[in-house]
Amino acid sequence: MRILIVGNGGREHALLWKLRRDLPSAEFHVTRPNGGMTGVRPVEIAPTDLEALSGFAASRRMDLTVVGPEAPLAMGIADRFRKKGLPVFGPSKAAARIESSKAYAKALMESAGVPTAGYRTFTDREEAVDHLREVGAPIVVKASGLAAGKGAVVCTTVEEAEQAVASMMDDFAFGEAGREVVIEDFMEGEELSVFGIANGEEVVLLPPAQDHKRVGEGDTGPNTGGMGAYAPVSIAEPALMTRVREEVFLPTLRAMAEDDAPFRGLLYAGLMLTPEGPKVVEFNCRFGDPETQVVLPMMESSLLDLLMAAVDGDPLSHREVRFRDGAALTTVVASGGYPGSYPKGKTIDLGRVQESDDLLVFHAGTARGDTGLTTSGGRVLAVTGLGPDLESAARRSREGAAAVEFEGAFHRTDIGWRELARIQGEQR
Repeated sequence: MRILIVGNGGREHALLWKLRRDLPSAEFHVTRPNGGMTGVRPVEIAPTDLEALSGFAASRRMDLTVVGPEAPLAMGIADRFRKKGLPVFGPSKAAARIESSKAYAKALMESAGVPTAGYRTFTDREEAVDHLREVGAPIVVKASGLAAGKGAVVCTTVEEAEQAVASMMDDFAFGEAGREVVIEDFMEGEELSVFGIANGEEVVLLPPAQDHKRVGEGDTGPNTGGMGAYAPVSIAEPALMTRVREEVFLPTLRAMAEDDAPFRGLLYAGLMLTPEGPKVVEFNCRFGDPETQVVLPMMESSLLDLLMAAVDGDPLSHREVRFRDGAALTTVVASGGYPGSYPKGKTIDLGRVQESDDLLVFHAGTARGDTGLTTSGGRVLAVTGLGPDLESAARRSREGAAAVEFEGAFHRTDIGWRELARIQGEQR
């Protein structure tokens, strides 16, 4: 079997790792693979070059293409592949609007009765500022378009919110993504990330994870693409997950089908667990990063079988999905300066990192050249620890992250702090 993976970050490395375990005999092709994606056939085509990629996949007769990043999905890569009769896991351009346009997603949720924060959308800065002054703070300002996971700003004062609007709409801090902004009511609670593999009508939910977006300890500082995650999450009890399925995923899938945009691929729901119940913070049209790096290592059954079923439109309800006992936690090792500007080309030394079945290193912003392994991005590595409980998984992950060496390297040492506090409270 020939499998093409589009993308080359930590999420795609985790997908490669899992699919390779599912089918070791498969031949893997990866677009511009990072420094950790060894034993693959490099494809020197950009993930956003849709025509070249579809031509390559057709000429090489790819049995499956898995699209990792949001940008090619939003551009319509799945439509291009399907038009050529190529099996591809990922939603159409119309369905990918659930991530590429927050304004579209909010309107869809409103029409479908999916619980989410109250909101208004604006394309005029003065109208947005007038609204902010009317409703007050705390408030959330979001760039409507794609912003690499950094386009949401939680503002504690009206002044902060006005600055966020000006940054997006006047200074184009997020480029075209900020021409339209969504201003949302602030929601209190814990966040939860839930992956759902969908075939357009049915969905299989994978165990929930919790991401840590802020760059600093104790969830402080600016938002990032994600500094670490863990799974499973104890407060996501079966009754809650039933509500998530019945109140969030299924109504959304029905509404998208009615909107002539059936969703076939990975639907990610970022949720806030409020006193009134789970509410949607955002939808993504692809696997989350770094949540993928903890959810997939916990998966014992075949991911490949699920992906192929979704691609073929086969029933999902009877599929058995098994996960190992215990927990997984990943710590992101980042470049100095991230999420702002940062240097590249720093030599990476992994000599002290002892990889094993319970310590996995997923590469994100790395490259391999004449001088060896070097940094090439803001989030460089995701170090995943697994264990019989979260404490042991956290210890392995943090020890592994601390052993990574390159100039300017830093990581958070408190990933999973809420869950660990709950565990310690129960033990007292």
